[in-house]
Amino acid sequence: MHTHHTTTAHQTEPAPEPATSAQQLCYVILNPRARGGATARLQRPLQSLLSEAGLQHALLMPASVQAACHLVNALPACSRIIVAGGDGSVHALLPTILAGGHSLAIIPAGSGNDTARAIGVHKLGLKAALHHAIYGATMLVDVGQADFIDADSGHDRTVLFISSLSAGFDASISLRAREGPQWLSGMPRYLWATLTELRSLRTWPLQLTVDDDALHKGSALFATSLNTSSFGGGMPAMQHARINDGKLNLLLAGDIRLREVLHLLPRLLTGLHLGQPKVRHQDFEQLHIQSQEPVPIAADGEFLGSTKEIKIQIRTACLPIVYRTG
Repeated sequence: MHTHHTTTAHQTEPAPEPATSAQQLCYVILNPRARGGATARLQRPLQSLLSEAGLQHALLMPASVQAACHLVNALPACSRIIVAGGDGSVHALLPTILAGGHSLAIIPAGSGNDTARAIGVHKLGLKAALHHAIYGATMLVDVGQADFIDADSGHDRTVLFISSLSAGFDASISLRAREGPQWLSGMPRYLWATLTELRSLRTWPLQLTVDDDALHKGSALFATSLNTSSFGGGMPAMQHARINDGKLNLLLAGDIRLREVLHLLPRLLTGLHLGQPKVRHQDFEQLHIQSQEPVPIAADGEFLGSTKEIKIQIRTACLPIVYRTG
């Protein structure tokens, strides 16, 4: 979608103006598997709303991630891609959206919706979210990039993320949440996975270098890189983080035992964890994590596998996204 209302990156309070026409290149990608398959029920109301907007043929509901990427690849360059789903849906399409020079809009219909929170659309109902996705202006936001060697296959991998990249306990929770009850979503699903994972609590021997400076060497519960202020379905992990500030934000929990974890978790849920013993946070542009043994990793809540070494960096102001203030 071609728009002349794009704001610059690194503005805390962008002032979007409405797009001029719904007849521009605009497509809705509906993930029927998001939120345990519940989003499939949005097909009919979305089709009706799109028809009212003169976009009868804009709804696409691919059967798989591969099919979704293929569809987006085939769309005209610089289209507006409206993703109806959650963080995982956006994550799956992110490389393809960037490669096509597309802009991104989100209808919050997933289990986590932390990216939707970061751009101010997470509380919008379906009609309002679609209207804003079609007519809202864009601003440029940052994206994280992780390069690592998969411990199982030995293959080099590059993964982009828009909300978070977790190593350690958080990544184990992501895997656990994926296998959890379908009737749970958002933070309740994350909490269920967390409490289940606590039964086998462990730490990993991590060495962290932040922007070429040594930060940590020793046992750690997790090291999470955030591009948004929340993760895990709304957990306020790094309230000062902004998706367009040119920085990623590291949240590191050191050698924490079960009793200390139980003390920390309620504070993490309420944003009172920063400043707690063995919890560190730091803004960065480049992060290098090494581990003596494979550590599980996850991006935007999607489990990626495990690795002994991962390099994380920020790609600044590279993605136009429909943003809402207020």
